[in-house]
Amino acid sequence: MASFAESAWDALSIHSLDQRRQGVISGNTMRQGRIVFQNRCRPVASMQEQTMTKTIGETTLRDKVRDAYSAAAADPTSQHAFPVGRQFAESLGYPAEILDTLPGRAIEAFAGVSNVSILARIPAGATVLDLGCGAGTDSLISAQRVGRGGRVIAVDFSSAMLERARDAARESGLENIEFRLADAERVPLDDAEVDVAIVNGIFNLNPAREAIFRELARIVAPGGSLFAAELVLQEPLPVSEKSSEANWFA
Repeated sequence: MASFAESAWDALSIHSLDQRRQGVISGNTMRQGRIVFQNRCRPVASMQEQTMTKTIGETTLRDKVRDAYSAAAADPTSQHAFPVGRQFAESLGYPAEILDTLPGRAIEAFAGVSNVSILARIPAGATVLDLGCGAGTDSLISAQRVGRGGRVIAVDFSSAMLERARDAARESGLENIEFRLADAERVPLDDAEVDVAIVNGIFNLNPAREAIFRELARIVAPGGSLFAAELVLQEPLPVSEKSSEANWFA
């Protein structure tokens, strides 16, 4: 499996960052480390999820979200409530030449919101957490970037997505990735275990956002970095859309 020099990744990251600079917020908030949060601005699920959670309950919401992403893992070619696949990944800025190095099983069920593993500063030899790894696209890219001296810990709450990600990792021949089934607010990692955390679109549909950020602050080592991306609202949604279960993933 091909590897990429960090300088090449830096060039790609800078190019992508320039294209999206208005959607990136950065600051030294991770215990003197770095947090970069990219947003794609359009009316989406963030506010409506809060309304629906009060109605159906946090557990039911979690189950419905898990079922939706597990369905995408099982059959990515079917119609889903959110975009899936390679064409969508390329539209977010994943270079075709990098996707070409990845097994199809990872890219077919890609369902992120940004090219966060391209934008992130991931040094060789680092330990990286991919929280909400899905089918493994970002995990595989990160594993290429850290090289044999580093490792990637990929966490997701959907066993179907993890199965697809594990298959892709085996097909790629990459041996520096490990997969764990867990909720984002209860990650089975030690304090300060990772140098870099990447999060590609898990906040909108998880009511436990504060707990997730506390976990990330616990897990990332002092001086480490968090790179996250999420969809956000530009303006309030109409009441009809806030209360529509069909629009959670819009």
